[in-house]
Amino acid sequence: MTRWVENLLGWVERRGIMTDSEFGELVAGLRGKLHRYCARMTGNVIDGEDALQEALVKAVRARAQLDDVAQPERWLFRIAHNAALDFLRRQTRAQARQSPEDPETMVDPDDEQPDPELLSTSLRTFMRLPTVQRSSVILMDVLGYSLSEIGAIMDASLPAVKSALHRGRTRLHELAKEPADAPPAALSATERTLLAAYIDRFNARDYGAVRAMLAEEVRLDLVNRRQLIGKADVQNYFTNYAIASPRRFALGLVDGHPAVLVSLSEAPQLVAYFILLTWHDAAVLRIRDFLYAPYALDGATIITL
Repeated sequence: MTRWVENLLGWVERRGIMTDSEFGELVAGLRGKLHRYCARMTGNVIDGEDALQEALVKAVRARAQLDDVAQPERWLFRIAHNAALDFLRRQTRAQARQSPEDPETMVDPDDEQPDPELLSTSLRTFMRLPTVQRSSVILMDVLGYSLSEIGAIMDASLPAVKSALHRGRTRLHELAKEPADAPPAALSATERTLLAAYIDRFNARDYGAVRAMLAEEVRLDLVNRRQLIGKADVQNYFTNYAIASPRRFALGLVDGHPAVLVSLSEAPQLVAYFILLTWHDAAVLRIRDFLYAPYALDGATIITL
């Protein structure tokens, strides 16, 4: 966490209230950290962003509660935790928060400090843990929260958190010894053709041809910045690209999702961010551009095709 976010949190806790501007600054400062949690809970950076956006919508709606919240960061993580669980419930149609473990029968872990060996664990590997174990390990070993803070975020007892943390760490160390499992390619021939055409036209800076690929009802989500709906408004998005420093588009996968990989002229070998496209009848129906959300690359598996 940056120093200014720490200072803001401390000031808010002392003062007991928060203005809309301060709330916006707090969310902006914590967004990358919140995404790291949601991505590891859902198993990939794209689903993690979906869960995060749902959490932030809920946080804004519950904004008035902040006057009575002593720990606004913990409050936000609690909302993000529940949003991730809701996402998983919808995906699995199961009660994701339930755990088959009896915490009272488990021995507490001797080490209650973060385990640095687990920081590099892949998002897909985290998904192989039961949800309670996954959440406990992420909150302590990836994000550095204490046992008491984890219990408050998860609404769980201290023995339950310790149990889940112990079992989760043990299982992750076992999984680390197994061969890595790469995300499956998920790119049909039709989608490959459409994406390639979009990329070729963009790299040729033929923005008129790119605009011609847009559906009339196209929606742009400039993640972490703004949203636009309708071809007339979204066309200005390409005008901004035309006057910006050169970008290079390439076809690839981000955590198994077909994506446009974007590199900058000053670092052509590095993926700076990515763009997701949704199609309908060979027209672009939705653009999700992660230009202003570089945190989404944290932990992602990137494959260039």
